[in-house]
Amino acid sequence: GTLEDLDALVANARARGIHILLDLVPNHTSSEHPWFHDPAKRDWYVWTDKPNNWESTFGGPAWTKHPEVGRYYLHNFLPEQPDLNWWNEGVRSSFEEILRFWFDRGIAGFRIDVAHALVKDAELRDNPGVDVDDSREQRVYNMNRPEVHDVYRRWRRIAREYEPERLLLGETWVPDIEELLKYHGADDELHLAMNFPFALADLDADELREIAERSEAHLRPDAWPVWCGSNHDIVRFPTRWCDGDEAKIRCALLILLAVRGTPILYYGDELGMEQVEITEDEQLDRAHSRDGCRTPMPWTREPEQDWWLSWGDTTRNVEDQRADRRSVLWLCRDLIELRSHLVGAYSRVEAPSGVWAWRRGESAVVAVNLSERGATIRGIEGTVRLDTQRRRDGETVSGALRLEPWEGVVLLPE
Repeated sequence: GTLEDLDALVANARARGIHILLDLVPNHTSSEHPWFHDPAKRDWYVWTDKPNNWESTFGGPAWTKHPEVGRYYLHNFLPEQPDLNWWNEGVRSSFEEILRFWFDRGIAGFRIDVAHALVKDAELRDNPGVDVDDSREQRVYNMNRPEVHDVYRRWRRIAREYEPERLLLGETWVPDIEELLKYHGADDELHLAMNFPFALADLDADELREIAERSEAHLRPDAWPVWCGSNHDIVRFPTRWCDGDEAKIRCALLILLAVRGTPILYYGDELGMEQVEITEDEQLDRAHSRDGCRTPMPWTREPEQDWWLSWGDTTRNVEDQRADRRSVLWLCRDLIELRSHLVGAYSRVEAPSGVWAWRRGESAVVAVNLSERGATIRGIEGTVRLDTQRRRDGETVSGALRLEPWEGVVLLPE
C-alpha cells in the first residue's frame, strides 16, 4: 500500500471511533537497511573486537563477524537483525523524527517491539551465569537496562505534544513484576507495559489472581494495567491455556475482558482460534517455529485460496459465528460493550479453591470457576448481566452465587 492508503484507513477508522496504532521496531534493523551499510553510521550499531558471552534469543552467540568491517556486530535476535546503538544520539534523534512523522499523519500511537531491550550495557560486560528456568533473567547486561527509561521519557514528552496524546504500548518481556512496572515511570514513560508473567501463566485461578493482584499492588495510582493471552510469539491461548475446550476459552476471554485494565486480543482470539500444527517442511519461521500462531484468519468455513501458511480448523470462523448469537464472537462483542459498566478499583472477593472472583468498585462482581468442580460464592447479590454459556443472563442472585465447572459470570447491582 501507499501513504495515501494509510491516510484513508486512519480517516475512515476515526470516523467509526477507531484509532490506529502502528508497530515500531526500534531495537534493530534489517542487515539490508541503508544505515547498516553506511560507513558514516557505523556507530549507529553495536560493535566489538572481542565478543562477550551474550547469546541470541533464538540460540547461539549474539555476535557475528562482518566480513568487510572485520569486527563483530550484535544481534540479540537473528544475524540479519543487527541491534542499534541507543547510546548514539543520532539513533535517538532519528527515531524521534520517526515518531513525529507518524503522529503528524494521525497515527494514535505505537506498539513498541522488544521495548525493554533497546539499551545495552555500555561496557558490554558478560552476563552472569545464573541457573534459572527463565532465560530472560540471565540477560542482565544486554536487555532491561535502567538507561532505557530515559528513551521513553523523551518519547512521552513527544507524545504529549499532540492532542489527543499519542499512546505508547510496550512489548516488555520482563519476568519480574516490580521491574516491569517501572516502565510506566512517574506517568512519564510508557502508557501500557505488556504483562507477560500473566500471559505465560497457566489458566489457574490462584496463579492468575496472584499475578494480577501483585501487579495492582505495585502499580502507581496514575498507571493502568494491560493483559493478553496470545500474540505472534507464543502458542495461542485457546490451545495453550484451554486445550481447545470452548468452555475454558469463554472463561479466559471473560477474564481478559473484565479484569481491570486494557485487554489485547490477538487476531482470532475472539473466535477461539487455536494453534495450527505446521509440518517441518512448511515452516517459514527461522526462530522458534512460531508459524502455528500466525496462520490466516478463518473468515469462512471454506477458504477461497491458499496463503503463506496452512489453514487450521476453519469450523471456528467469522461468517458462522457472526450468524450465531451464542458464539464466542458474540460473547466477545457483548463483553466489550459491557466494559463501559465495569468501573472502579479491583478488589478480591473471597471464593472457593479454583475460583477467581473480584469486584470493580461498586459497579460489578466478576466470578469465574477455573476448575472441574462446581462452587458456591456466598455474600453475593445482583443480576447476572452476562454468563459465559449465555444461559443465565438476567438471573437474580441473592446471597449466594453457584458456578458450574468452567463457568463465569458478570453481576451488576440491582
